[in-house]
Amino acid sequence: MAKTDFKSVDEYQDTFQGEKKQRLATIRSIIREAAPQAEEVISYQIPAYKYFGFLVYYSAATNHISLSYPFSEALLAEFRTELSKYKMSKSAIQFPDKDPLPTDLIRRIVEYRVKENEAAEASRPQKSKKK
Repeated sequence: MAKTDFKSVDEYQDTFQGEKKQRLATIRSIIREAAPQAEEVISYQIPAYKYFGFLVYYSAATNHISLSYPFSEALLAEFRTELSKYKMSKSAIQFPDKDPLPTDLIRRIVEYRVKENEAAEASRPQKSKKK
């Protein structure tokens, strides 16, 4: 992957071939279905989705694909059992290329993030309109 000034998710994904490219397309499709209202952007030179703030990012590495964002303690607790088989940090989950993508898990994580962002937005003080 030589290019590093991506303007779109298509540009990013087009730098990959074969199975890696297909796995990226699958994750993109899941995110679009689970969060159709989210805006697709490039942030830190990887695909990202915004809906009341950043929702999730994803990226490809040599032997895995990562789903990332600074995940909440609540999200990590909710999916603890399912996530235990993956290498992860508080901000990234690595899905090894040698294993099938856990599409249902990815969908549920994105849906959970949508609810978190909606709740955070609802709890923000509303700005009053000046007359």
